[in-house]
Amino acid sequence: MANTSTRTLRLLSLLQSHRYWPGAELAERLGVSPRTLRRDVDRLRELGYPVEAQRGVDGGYQLAAGAALPPLVVDDDEAVALVVGLQTAAQGPVDGIAESSVRVLAKVVQVLPRRLRHRVDALRAMTVPASWRGGGVDPGVLTTVALACRDAERVRFTYTAANGTRTDRHAEPHRLVSLGNRWYLVAYDLVRHDWRSFRVDRLTSPAATGERFSPRELPAADAAEFVRRNLDNLYRAYDVEVLVHAPAATVRERIGRWCTVEEAGGSCRVRMTAESLDWPTMALGVVGADFEVVSPPELAEQVRDWGARFSRA
Repeated sequence: MANTSTRTLRLLSLLQSHRYWPGAELAERLGVSPRTLRRDVDRLRELGYPVEAQRGVDGGYQLAAGAALPPLVVDDDEAVALVVGLQTAAQGPVDGIAESSVRVLAKVVQVLPRRLRHRVDALRAMTVPASWRGGGVDPGVLTTVALACRDAERVRFTYTAANGTRTDRHAEPHRLVSLGNRWYLVAYDLVRHDWRSFRVDRLTSPAATGERFSPRELPAADAAEFVRRNLDNLYRAYDVEVLVHAPAATVRERIGRWCTVEEAGGSCRVRMTAESLDWPTMALGVVGADFEVVSPPELAEQVRDWGARFSRA
């Protein structure tokens, strides 16, 4: 039975590596007869894999698209590429992708052999990511926290507040939230006996304790709303409006994912909300066109200050 199971996995791997396999060649690769190959194919179909067969002298097999996504089989190199790609996507700017990437990353890393983890760590250590996301987050931290959220397992970690104070925390993790250009952990703080949101880039050495817990009721419609509400209480949000003297299409291409851009004659009106004026200033520099600050006045002051500093450099 073990030999049959191993052969079935090998068959699945081969079918996933090529679009079409001639029957005779596939049977030879597996070291079985055409009759045994047909039985193995039937076994895959029973497991939910849509294997199509073409009969005749030149007949063969191929995987087809099914109604549901069945489990995939990947080799060592593919597994390493998958993890590194997911780590990059988790820190990328594409809306809706980051949180899904972390969920998949947690599943893959959980079953990744130790020898492959070393390869992933080595590759990541020698790679400099080009990312617009603020507050760089260690993918290993994200993975540890994501698994603890999924398994309802208490975690301990060290947290650095905005003023530099470091404290040890013991918490029941609820959800990871990707908001704006940062990651946040929503959790129930067991020391302060209240719900908190933690910036993940300020969180170090997270470790699951092995203690399971029954999830508590979050005092918000969802985790994202809870984080937004906390941010509104902590930070002043700047509503930025700028008239940029460049075509709207050009501005959208360069910074459109972080703001709204509206046509305004030969120019365009750019609006964004930010907790700091540093990011709008950098974004306007990326546009590479003349502009006029409509609001807030603090942005105009900061642009003049930055301009004077660059002039002296």
